[in-house]
Amino acid sequence: MKHTRILSLVFFWQLAASICYYAVFAATPFLRDEFGLTGTAVGFVVTSLTLGYAAFLLPLGALTDRYGEHRMLTVGLVGLAFGSFIVPHAGSFSALLGAVFVLGALYGTAMPGTNKAIFGNVSTSRQNLATGIKQVGVTAGSGVSAVLVTKVADLVSWEVGFYVASVLGIAIALVFAVTYNPTESEGHAEFPNFRVLLRNRPYRSLCIAGWFLGAALFTTVGYTIIYLDEAVGISVAVSGLVLAGLQVSGSAGRILSGWLSDTLPGEPRRRIGLILVSQALASAGLFIVVAFVDGTVAATVAFITLGFFVLGFTGVYYSCLATLVSNDEMGGATAGGQLALTSGALLAPPTFGFLAETVGYRESWLLLAGLTLLSVGFIIRVITTPAPEANQRSETASAGLADKRRGCQSQQRSDNQ
Repeated sequence: MKHTRILSLVFFWQLAASICYYAVFAATPFLRDEFGLTGTAVGFVVTSLTLGYAAFLLPLGALTDRYGEHRMLTVGLVGLAFGSFIVPHAGSFSALLGAVFVLGALYGTAMPGTNKAIFGNVSTSRQNLATGIKQVGVTAGSGVSAVLVTKVADLVSWEVGFYVASVLGIAIALVFAVTYNPTESEGHAEFPNFRVLLRNRPYRSLCIAGWFLGAALFTTVGYTIIYLDEAVGISVAVSGLVLAGLQVSGSAGRILSGWLSDTLPGEPRRRIGLILVSQALASAGLFIVVAFVDGTVAATVAFITLGFFVLGFTGVYYSCLATLVSNDEMGGATAGGQLALTSGALLAPPTFGFLAETVGYRESWLLLAGLTLLSVGFIIRVITTPAPEANQRSETASAGLADKRRGCQSQQRSDNQ
């Protein structure tokens, strides 16, 4: 029962945080009109958002391991609510870039904190499904923000959507702060050793794969509404509903893949890695379909099907990561894995927008297909490369022996004095 309560709290935290963060993606057509932006400039808005996210992931992940997810998630959601409030007040393009940077930076508390909460409080036999359910908070939040911003813009203005997200963020942060009670006590952990993580070869390969997958995911979310509006001729309001449908299908993909990760037979890293390979291959194929389909119905079906795979892989990605590191390292390791995903979004959206303006959208979608295919080779390396468990145990033992020797030497000097 306690595990269910914790999962519910983490899910609603993730939902509120994602509504605040992904409201920027839903608002791209309004920001384009408000500031007179080109397609490339819209890409830089997404880049600034993800740059803030990327810049603070590792330090926030380290702080999560050191001080615990309860404190960091509470502070993070309050900060996200503040970020959502200041975005509509940007009076210039440079101020807009700064505001979304702040919003992205505070979202850096999300993955390290929520993953640490799941893998520290949920039984091993249900962790992958729980991760998939928790990750539904991301797609559901993105879907809610797409409907919230576009529909409120029809009724009042797009800015009001951000204010609603801000109020919701504050409310959920207060509930989380008061009611979250982790199984294990916090405050005795140490900062993660990122050098040890980087020596973990499967972990490195997974992060490289994550770079390509993240480029595809964030670019898809950032350009779906604009593409459907400009290239297919669907109104912004209806395009927002398509993006919401994309997120719903992504949520279904995360739950199903999480369930399969828990129930399929075989060694965990291998079975989870093969599920991730399947998702990447299907995403690449559907990007090709999106590049060539024409018509409102065909495009809608193609995007919603694409969402099942390209937005549905993140739960399995973190489940795979959990097979490579211990729970004590989960905050820092998740931060590194999420940094890889996010870094892919630093260059891909502007490149996508530039190609769309100079060559055409077809080439832009084919670029995402190629990037997704490149991830497959690195996921296979994750499956086939042994984790350096013995080396880590040896390093830990050596460090403990060194500390013991230093203690003996200190005691000996004290006795001599």
